[in-house]
Amino acid sequence: MIFIENKLISDEVIEEQFVCDLNKCKGACCEDGDAGAPLTDAELDEVINNYDIFKSYMTQEGITAVEKQGKYTYDREFGWVTPTVNNAICAYGYKDKKGIIMCAIEQAYNDKKISWKKPISCHLFPIKTTKSKQDPDLEYVNYEPREDLCQDACGLGKKLKVPAYVFLKDAIIRKYGEEFYKILDAAAKR
Repeated sequence: MIFIENKLISDEVIEEQFVCDLNKCKGACCEDGDAGAPLTDAELDEVINNYDIFKSYMTQEGITAVEKQGKYTYDREFGWVTPTVNNAICAYGYKDKKGIIMCAIEQAYNDKKISWKKPISCHLFPIKTTKSKQDPDLEYVNYEPREDLCQDACGLGKKLKVPAYVFLKDAIIRKYGEEFYKILDAAAKR
């Protein structure tokens, strides 16, 4: 374990190798799970403030799901999450011509229509963060790929020799800052 700024990082974050292989998995993490993507309190405002902009990238099924469930919903286990279509694909997801699930929020960001990339839980995947129940200042940072869905990503990471934390550099910096990443990288290289 590595301890940085009240964050307890599992060794797997630096030891395991991972590179998303969307051509193989087709973005299955966006439709497989017990709930939609977890959202931070700040991201609730981002969804509300930017919905009318990224709505144009959504499918009709996704729009209908949002109209029925709301722009976000509450899950007893995960807290605030994105709504889903038929308890499967994220309402903000859509499939491209290759059948790869893309994110309406991220597409609006890529087109420079909004400044919010996507939920940080999505950007960090397969790293998951949780707050300690005993110490609210302590956060656990764990590597948790889905065994069945992420086999190709784990294989590609090993082939390319890319540690998970390196693949997720932008997301880690977005969540914790540049200095945090530098310390994590130095610790990993030791």
